[in-house]
Amino acid sequence: MVRRAVRAAAEAGCGRIAVVAGEERDLIETELRETPAFVIHNPQWERGLGTSIGAGLQHLLNVQPKVDAVVLLTCDQPFVEARTISALMTMRDDSDKPIVASRYANALGVPALFDRSCFAALSALPDDSGAKALIESRGAAVAEIAFEQGAIDIDTPADFERL
Repeated sequence: MVRRAVRAAAEAGCGRIAVVAGEERDLIETELRETPAFVIHNPQWERGLGTSIGAGLQHLLNVQPKVDAVVLLTCDQPFVEARTISALMTMRDDSDKPIVASRYANALGVPALFDRSCFAALSALPDDSGAKALIESRGAAVAEIAFEQGAIDIDTPADFERL
């Protein structure tokens, strides 16, 4: 599933693809060996998603200080494709809003695009918080794309079997 997310990002034209890994870093590095992705180790992964977002963003800013936007993806949403990510980028250009989020299950969430003006807030997320709280707090500063299949995620082997 992580290879699928990387492939979607690459096909959408994302410039640098960073995959943040914790406990399964070695396995993920093996899976991504022949992809354009960089695996970033998050030694604090057990503290929560906010630490992974911070680690990934810090890596990107260290190697590409002038990056103007990031797209946050999870690898457990099997229906994310290049066109989903491209739609986020197009909506950013069309709306000129600093955040573009996916709408599914009557909520906004990831995949989502954040421009540079959001980087400090992303870096300051609580350890146990994802980007959803930031998206929800920005109201009128958020554009959205429809992505109903975003509600489907794979958290367990049973979820995978059902899909």
